[in-house]
Parts: sequence; structure tokens; C-alpha cells
Amino acid sequence: MAASKEVEIKFVVHDLLDLQRRLRESGFRLITPPTPEINTLYDTADQTLRKHGDLLRIRKYGAQWTMTHKGKASIGRHKSRIETEIELDDGKKLAVILEALGFRPSFRYEKFRSEWTDGKGHVVLDETPIGNISEIEGKPRWIDATAKQLGIPPDQYITQSYAEMFFDWKLRTRSQAKEMTFLAVKKRRPKIG
Repeated sequence: MAASKEVEIKFVVHDLLDLQRRLRESGFRLITPPTPEINTLYDTADQTLRKHGDLLRIRKYGAQWTMTHKGKASIGRHKSRIETEIELDDGKKLAVILEALGFRPSFRYEKFRSEWTDGKGHVVLDETPIGNISEIEGKPRWIDATAKQLGIPPDQYITQSYAEMFFDWKLRTRSQAKEMTFLAVKKRRPKIG
């Protein structure tokens, strides 16, 4: 599969139902209802990938497995990076292969993700153990126009990865959690609409 350029921003969602209403009013349609997602990042023992700004991930989203490589990010108003992704039949078998080659799980995070589109880009709503977060992904001008339409000013844009957000959250809350999973954070998934 050819690589593509991913451009995105994240923002904190204070009211999921209100954001869903604003999405509908802005012409977005729900394409995937809240679906469980578990992500495992892999790296070498000395964190070679992280040091170079690369990311290697196995994701299970519902019943679908994917493996993704993301190159070093360019951070400005938006976060952009080259992304190559492939669908897998069995992510557990790939995990065994990666570990046999010297890669180790370096971070796990999970969420319930719903996906919305207006045909030009995507907005995802993530219910995570550290709070509700949305991503707007598409072309830079579309991202800014969509954020404005949803009432999200540029000073609320977040360009951090989920791992970076988790470790900032740990510092603020003094949590002892080692990974961003509902069990580790000891938080139940909130009920939504």
C-alpha cells in the first residue's frame, strides 16, 4: 500500500452529545458508531523508533486488524506525517513475529471511536480512559474551517500523540497507570447517546 500524508489536530471534548449535535448540524454523517479500539506501539529495547520520531503500531478496531508505520511528524498549527497502513488477518501473529525480531510492546492505549464524515475529511470522537478527545483529519484549510464551524478555536488545537497526552495526564493526576487502558486507569467507559 502506498504511503499517504496524514494531517490532523486533536481537541478535548467537554460534551460528546453537544459535539455530535454540532456535527449533524454541520452536515456530517456518522459512518462508524462507537467501536472498541486497542492499540499497541512497538519499539526496540533502546527506543530506536521513538528517538527517530517513528511509530510502529498494531491496532484492533472492532474485528479489523491493521499495522501502521508513521514517520517523523512535522508540527505546526497542524500535525502532519507520512503514514503507511496495511490491513491484517491476524494482529496477534504479527505481534509474535515482531517480538521474534526484537521489537517489544512499548505502549498500549485504548478507546471507543466513532467516525464522522462530510465527504471531504473525517472527524473522530474518542472516548478514552483520560477523557473524551476528537480528531479532525483532512486538508489543512478544511481542518481549520471544520474546527471553526464546530466552535473550536486554534488555541485549543492539540498536536500531541496519545502517548504524549497520557504522560502529561499522569503528571497532572499523579496516576500510577503504566498504559492508557480503562483497566489501568480504573475508569469505566461513559454511557453516551
